[in-house]
Amino acid sequence: MPGWLELREGLALAAKRAYRRGIQTGSGGNVSARIPGRELMLVKASGSSFEDSSVDGFVVADFDGKLVEGAGKPTREALLHGYLYRICPWMGAVVHAHSPYAIAWAATGKALPLTTWHAKLKLPAEIPALNVPSPMVRTEDFPLVKAIYDATPDLPAFLLVDHGVVAGAADAVNAEHTAELVEETAKIAYLKAVAAKLGL
Repeated sequence: MPGWLELREGLALAAKRAYRRGIQTGSGGNVSARIPGRELMLVKASGSSFEDSSVDGFVVADFDGKLVEGAGKPTREALLHGYLYRICPWMGAVVHAHSPYAIAWAATGKALPLTTWHAKLKLPAEIPALNVPSPMVRTEDFPLVKAIYDATPDLPAFLLVDHGVVAGAADAVNAEHTAELVEETAKIAYLKAVAAKLGL
């Protein structure tokens, strides 16, 4: 049995839940968990599906996204995950999903408003949208990420234009719950905007 079993089980559970809830389909998206006490993380292997996640389906990478142990290649977003662990000591896991309404809202370029009491109770601030002109967050984009955490150090999520939601929490299951909440909030914000435009 691979090491860090509890972390692996949490990652597999979070990934499967994200797939079942429809916030990530196919082989996209990625999840990771910080390995305590080391600058290492367990991360989804590139090309694998959330639906098929198992405790064996994660590789060990360093915070620069380089493979340390395991079969497969770390997701190309491993670099972003590692950077988040470096600047957010409280963050123990990251979930990135291509959730449809989060992508739709991010296309406006505006921060996602907290449109429900649930969102207001659970989220400390509106969720910013970062416009990164690339299919992955690159090292040259890190100042954009750092700026939002300088402004709101406990921010649990942000949006990427044309790319979805990035959510962080102490563990993978709670990071996935945050990704779901952001998707729900984005859906309601979108529907409220449509209703207002129709004069309903």
